[in-house]
Amino acid sequence: MEGPIARWYARIRGTQNQLSVYRRQARELTAGLPQGAAVLEVAPGPGYLAIEMARLGHRVATLDISQTFAEIGAESARRAGVEVDVRQGDVAGMPFGNETFDRVVCQAAFKNFTLPQSALAEMHRVLRPGRTAVIQDMNSQATHAEIEREVEGMGLGPWSAFTTKATLEMLKRRAYTRAQFEGLAKDSPFQTCEINTEGITLEVRLSKSEA
Repeated sequence: MEGPIARWYARIRGTQNQLSVYRRQARELTAGLPQGAAVLEVAPGPGYLAIEMARLGHRVATLDISQTFAEIGAESARRAGVEVDVRQGDVAGMPFGNETFDRVVCQAAFKNFTLPQSALAEMHRVLRPGRTAVIQDMNSQATHAEIEREVEGMGLGPWSAFTTKATLEMLKRRAYTRAQFEGLAKDSPFQTCEINTEGITLEVRLSKSEA
């Protein structure tokens, strides 16, 4: 996303209701990490989740292919008074060194990657041994009713709710099933993964071997 579309997305994701969700998710996604852990969020969009992870005391970096989102994320972090290393770039070729991060997070974006195997290989490369990447995205088998409930919980106005439902219905068509993601993981350096589904969300955890 770029320009006006990216800014519209930032607005609907920046409501007080949504920000409270990001605060909860930040705690859940970094659970078990020591304070000051190095966390990378791939495709962070406007960067609200990254900001909440930084508030918890972690050293957070982000990488998004969208220049607009990178600008919004940097400005949002500045206003929030937290330090986030905001980068613009491609997940298929990350500008980070080997074994740099204690956790990699990717939320609501993996289905959009044109080179998913390269993305997984890069996530594996930048993770430290024994650490985990967490991918949360749409479940391609999510029902219309589940999408309705998800949008109702966002606290949006009528027009934004309508457009968000339509967008989710469209995005679901290119989302992955559990079996498809298991296949991707098997062919990646991770080799295996753990998958859980809840509502419209499919959560995949991929751990890098200690060896």
